[in-house]
Amino acid sequence: MANVTKSVLRLSSLSRLQSLTGTQSVRYGGNWNKDWKPGPYPVTPEEREAAARKYGLRPDEYEPYPDDGLGKGDYPKLPLISADARDPYRDWDFPEHRRDFGEPIQVDYDMHGLDRLDVTSKLRYSLGQQAMAFLGVMTAFFVVYFYLDDKKMHWPVLAKQFPGQEQVHYTFEPAE
Repeated sequence: MANVTKSVLRLSSLSRLQSLTGTQSVRYGGNWNKDWKPGPYPVTPEEREAAARKYGLRPDEYEPYPDDGLGKGDYPKLPLISADARDPYRDWDFPEHRRDFGEPIQVDYDMHGLDRLDVTSKLRYSLGQQAMAFLGVMTAFFVVYFYLDDKKMHWPVLAKQFPGQEQVHYTFEPAE
C-alpha cells in the first residue's frame, strides 16, 4: 500500500511539474513578433552600419530593399538562392530547410523551400516551348472532337432473333 501512495504522490508531483514547465515555456519560450519586425529604413551611414551588424553582414555587402512603402524597412536585399540550389551534403543546422542558425533569410523565404518554387535551376524547356506544346495538344484534341462530333458511332446490331417469330413463348397471365 505504501508503494501505491508513493507512486500516486510521484505522479501528482510530475503533473505539477509539467504544468509548471508548460507555463514557463510559454512565458520565456522565445521571441515575439515585434522582435522579428524590421527596423526603419536606414538613411544615414551610421544607421546602415547598425542595420548591417543587426543582420550579421559587413557594411559593404549590406543593401536594404528600396523604401517603396511595402514595409520591408532595413531588411537586407539578399541574393535569391532557392533551397534546392544549396549543397545537400553540407552539415546544416536545419537540414530540412538547408539553412544555418542565425542566417538571414529571404523576404519571401516561404516561397523558396525544398518543396516549393526553385528559381535558380535552369528549365529543361523554355516557357515558349511549354506554351507551344500545350497549345498543340489542346488544338489536336479540339480538331479530333469537332471532326468526330457529327459522326455518331454505334455498334452494328441486328433485330433480336427469337425462335418462331410469331409464337408467344411466355405471358404474364395467371395459369388456368
